[in-house]
Amino acid sequence: MKIAVASSDGSAISSHFGQSRCFLVFDVADGKVGGREVRANTFTAHAKGECSGGGADAAHPHDHAHSHAEVVAALQGCDAVLCGGMGWRAAEALQGAGVRPLVVADGYTPETAVQALLDGSLKVAAGFCRCHE
Repeated sequence: MKIAVASSDGSAISSHFGQSRCFLVFDVADGKVGGREVRANTFTAHAKGECSGGGADAAHPHDHAHSHAEVVAALQGCDAVLCGGMGWRAAEALQGAGVRPLVVADGYTPETAVQALLDGSLKVAAGFCRCHE
């Protein structure tokens, strides 16, 4: 099993999936976390500078539609992706590819969030952002 965590800096959970700088991909076997791979986020529209203001920290206003196909392909093989916030369209695209998107409550590190998911104690936030409508 593989669990991805969107990260702003390689050590914290990103508050926004699309604005993350990388994805930490944890290998899990027999309920235990094994290795960790870092995948740079060069896939989302924010990371490519296609959103207002450019760059990974761009604001939300959008004047165009964008596809989530590249980031979904980059996370293929992952069973779940954890983040601090995510738009509903990204969530639907991931779900359609068999990747379970989860917006986690505050207070977790990537490692503690993955472990909490594994032991069934992960606290999730209210839902997905509707700001991209």
